Amino acid sequence: QVQLAESGGGLVQAGGSLRLTCAASQSLFSFNAMGWYCQAPGKERELVATLTRGGIINYANSVKGRFTISAEYGKNTVYLQMNSLKPEDTAVYYCAANRTGLGWFWGQGTQVTVSS
Repeated sequence: QVQLAESGGGLVQAGGSLRLTCAASQSLFSFNAMGWYCQAPGKERELVATLTRGGIINYANSVKGRFTISAEYGKNTVYLQMNSLKPEDTAVYYCAANRTGLGWFWGQGTQVTVSS
């Protein structure tokens, strides 16, 4: 069973930074891609960033230049470095892992709140 545990969320002022961490229970090499998604109140879950096993990275336009996704394969851990945070970044952030034929697995989420 795949387990993804997020940590690192919290309350930060606009312009500040946070680093989210996702610890996976299985080797990252067993997944096609890892990703971060977010869901704000009243909105649908949306892509923040993805990283494929082949090293291809994709960001939502709203976070390009501010957020960075990375992974430590030896630790089965994925990170999301978030800089220059804005109030509109406030959301629950979810770690996700994709496996061929099985789709996406999700963590429980971690709350990020950016005050103005």
